[in-house]
Amino acid sequence: MKKILIYNSGGGLGDSIQIIPLILSLKNHFRRSKIFYLGAHPNHFEGKLKEYNINVDTLDLNLKYFGFRWWHLLYVKRNFIKKNETKFDLIIDLQSKLRNSLILKRIPHNHFYSTTFGNFFSTKKIKYQTKEHLENLSVFLDEKIKKINFSNNKLPKNLLNEAKRLLPKSNYIGFSITQGNRYRKKSWSIYKFISLANKSLIKNKIPVFFIEKKQEQIIDKIKNQVPGALFPETNSELSCPALVTALSARLDQAVSIDNGVMHMIGLADIPMIVLFGPTNSEKFAPKNNYIKILDSKKLYGTNDIETIRVDEVYNLI
Repeated sequence: MKKILIYNSGGGLGDSIQIIPLILSLKNHFRRSKIFYLGAHPNHFEGKLKEYNINVDTLDLNLKYFGFRWWHLLYVKRNFIKKNETKFDLIIDLQSKLRNSLILKRIPHNHFYSTTFGNFFSTKKIKYQTKEHLENLSVFLDEKIKKINFSNNKLPKNLLNEAKRLLPKSNYIGFSITQGNRYRKKSWSIYKFISLANKSLIKNKIPVFFIEKKQEQIIDKIKNQVPGALFPETNSELSCPALVTALSARLDQAVSIDNGVMHMIGLADIPMIVLFGPTNSEKFAPKNNYIKILDSKKLYGTNDIETIRVDEVYNLI
């Protein structure tokens, strides 16, 4: 395997953070291989996520929103050849849209892994027992690929030192309450989070809220109703997702809705309670050993996340 291409169609930071263990595992297993990244959106590992030091080269085929336009079928191979690229030994398709897979497969390759349409596009027709891409790839390649998780000590020293300055003690419990995707109602009521934080205070746990500095109204509301709550990012000149991960490593545990910050916390591999409503908990929940999930669909048969009660979360804490 000299060249491997990973295709990720998701555009959010969380979509990219989710595949970090996959990239690290492939890098560890195929140590002489060059790994490329192709996305429908910019390569966040070269932008907002650069502090995680996930070094993958971007494959730029000059096709905006790659895979999401049918006309890409006509140009993908031509643009690839124009760049004088040699074909890939392996292409890994991490999404399941028929159109995107059809277009992606036009890129010259030896092996093509995809679970789209019952693995129809894969160069090996294998029935997988799991939805985990890394486990499937081990079967597909007939090689046991060891899973490598992100290690906090790989974060830049200045971020680790800043996290220690901002959260120097112990008994911290983190809360992530705001959603980035405005098209789905994933947020749990701020008043429920306030109630949960105050219950935690009674048990001598210090509430730590991960909220962007620009959300001044929400911050002020919580400050007024949760005495002793901390907002570490507002007290730092540094600002990046990797700082959130560094701060998370200093928590005893965290509670979050399904959002990008949930994935940043998840990389710290700490105990988490994650609340799900309309989104798929099996697909989007962080994959670590210490996570507990409250999914309104499974608990109450509804997409309404507000059906989850404060006491249900507190009992897990």
